[in-house]
Amino acid sequence: MNRKLHIVGELMNNSYARARKAFTERDAAGYGQLAKLQADLGAEYVTLNIDGTQRIQVRSQEMLDFLPDVIPAIQETTSTPIAFDNPSVDYHKVALKHYDRKKSGPPILNSLAASRTRLDEMVELVKHYDTLAVVMASETFVPGGTSQCLNPQDSYRAAKHFVELLVTKAGRRNDQIIIDPGLAPVGADTYGLVNIGLDAMRLISADPDLKGVHMIVGLSNFAWGTPKEVREELEKAYLTLGMEVGLDFALANPEKTPEPLPADHPMVEKLREALEQGRPGEGETSEITGFRQAEAIMNICREGEPVDF
Repeated sequence: MNRKLHIVGELMNNSYARARKAFTERDAAGYGQLAKLQADLGAEYVTLNIDGTQRIQVRSQEMLDFLPDVIPAIQETTSTPIAFDNPSVDYHKVALKHYDRKKSGPPILNSLAASRTRLDEMVELVKHYDTLAVVMASETFVPGGTSQCLNPQDSYRAAKHFVELLVTKAGRRNDQIIIDPGLAPVGADTYGLVNIGLDAMRLISADPDLKGVHMIVGLSNFAWGTPKEVREELEKAYLTLGMEVGLDFALANPEKTPEPLPADHPMVEKLREALEQGRPGEGETSEITGFRQAEAIMNICREGEPVDF
């Protein structure tokens, strides 16, 4: 596996206490410090996500008002490009207007998806500002609307649709497009969603028309809810499996040194076996295999728990 893993630092997100404090206080310099911290740890991009979470409510106008202050503050501390993460076209319009690409190079617009309103405008922003673009391949178009992709073929078709759209309408090359197949929390994955994402990446990698596209996941989603003792190793084991099928970007916390484990590492072998338990055999339903996979993941978590003497 000669593929290089590109880290997109995720610490400028209100899910993290430091970012939440900086946003609450409108401390633009605090964001600059978080950006520099991640860049110094090797992040090649830093995400700016100032949207609300379960812990903090953020109105749209609050974000739009803060962007002109926070973006220059980030770019003063590091030349690392910013990935702007928000479903709103208005957010990206303001963010890209105040981003100085002479200082940091092309930014990332995250993300285009089947469910986005004003999708055409978002594609136009990618073209006008000459950005890289993240595409959500976990959603697909269906008659009358959109739907979550529940098999790898749907994810593959969604990726192919958006790559064609960005190439023809936004003048993107394949290597300027980053596909996100989605990554479910493995501890609660009773529908085989982790395998769907891995299989989708395998299909995308095998298509010569998609040669050169990148693939990304939100790594922190994967081990969410699992014991702290096994969380980081589980994430790194997933990176090993993902990179085998084409993954080369990860939205992650650089402080946790996200990197793949050796293919023969015990945690990789355990995770591989657990995910295989989630694949239906002849006559089996996905419900049966989903719970079998969940039980195997629970066993890994139990093995990683500290022993009380």
